[in-house]
Amino acid sequence: MTMIQCISPVDGSVYAERPAMPLEDAVEAVGRARKAQKSWAKRPLEERVQLVLKGVARLNEMADEVVPELAWMMGRPVRYGGEFKGFNERSNYVASIAADALAPMVVENSASFERRIEREPHGVVFVIAPWNYPYMTAINTVAPALMAGNTVVLKHAAQTLLVGERMVRAFVEAGVPEDVFQNLFLDHETTAKLISQGLFNFVNFTGSVEGGRSIERSAAGTFTGIGLELGGKDPGYVMEDADLDAAVDTLMDGATYNSGQCCCGIERIYVHESLYDQFVEKSVAWVSNYKLGNPLDKETTLGPMANKRFAKVVREQVADAVSKGAKALVDPKLFPADDGGAYLAPQVLIDVDHSMVFMREETFGPAVGIMKVKTDDEAIALMNDSRYGLTASLWTEDAARAGRIGRELETGTVFMNRCDYLDPALVWTGVKETGRGGSLSVLGIHNLTRPKSYHLKKATK
Repeated sequence: MTMIQCISPVDGSVYAERPAMPLEDAVEAVGRARKAQKSWAKRPLEERVQLVLKGVARLNEMADEVVPELAWMMGRPVRYGGEFKGFNERSNYVASIAADALAPMVVENSASFERRIEREPHGVVFVIAPWNYPYMTAINTVAPALMAGNTVVLKHAAQTLLVGERMVRAFVEAGVPEDVFQNLFLDHETTAKLISQGLFNFVNFTGSVEGGRSIERSAAGTFTGIGLELGGKDPGYVMEDADLDAAVDTLMDGATYNSGQCCCGIERIYVHESLYDQFVEKSVAWVSNYKLGNPLDKETTLGPMANKRFAKVVREQVADAVSKGAKALVDPKLFPADDGGAYLAPQVLIDVDHSMVFMREETFGPAVGIMKVKTDDEAIALMNDSRYGLTASLWTEDAARAGRIGRELETGTVFMNRCDYLDPALVWTGVKETGRGGSLSVLGIHNLTRPKSYHLKKATK
């Protein structure tokens, strides 16, 4: 029997383990989800919405267990209180728009014809969720999918093994039928076989580019709908009229919060030459104030990375950049907890350029590179010089200028004077190797349904 293990970054111990479900059992579970879907979809929309909100509320009641579990599983300090703010905000927003988003689009309702477009649930939705924000990334799809009348099968990353189990427990205790929302412990091989057999109507995956390619290969020829949110190398651009202190505070937080393990974390910053020196100096001071340590300690502000192999990638990228001329400005002596393993000190690099892996490939850790620029055109070219495109953060007092620059950027979201935030009213999407499809907003609900047209000619006397 294959066991799926969560190795805690706190101390390297096996924090949790579960047996991987055999393929035949997984097929049976998906079959139960399919059988339950029709009756679930026939329930009134408002009933489905309220059951989902009750599930969300029940999970909130488990906060005293959820928060330390997250610290043990992926290293986020308990002082930050888990993911409930975003989890609740997204759930509540989708509930508020569900009726309008799913309402028929009436083209004609006359004495002669009734013509309309309705939205129908896909059927069984498979959600493959990541470990970095395991509750928020899952709820992006779980809540609208269930509200729209789909049944949901959830598979979580091994690093956050208990999250799916806990989410399903909360929703079932709140009244969602067991077969409507299921958590399965699956290995990669079984996951691929389930997808390749066309057992799901829609698959949503958040994770690595290679993981996304694997999903597409498995689904090839099945015509299964797919939503992918993959890698990122999100840039910030600080213009000469920016609020310097606000830019430093927000961009450094965006680069290092959650130990830099954010899909839309800031990984490279371009600063106008007039503010460059001040920005660098203030950024190094800001990052140097972190307290790296055990995430279960309420004084800790920066926990370990989720796994020592993730920290190894960051160290290798930084070392490679330094060997090619970059300068690392944060004194490692300020962070005695850096153990060469999962506990990793934050870092700010200058004298970097795009020939370095550090400025081109996803780092996904608490390290950021800063480059000096002279013009908007130079900044735009550098921001677009990436195989990824999730978000870009622009810092200026001029919204029209930000809009002009934004239209030139190859990205899914353009921020002005903020970063690292998912607005539930706006679609969350990416371009290039960041993925395809979109979640959140009305469009996110539409992506979890399919249109059906009704052309009804009325009888005439």
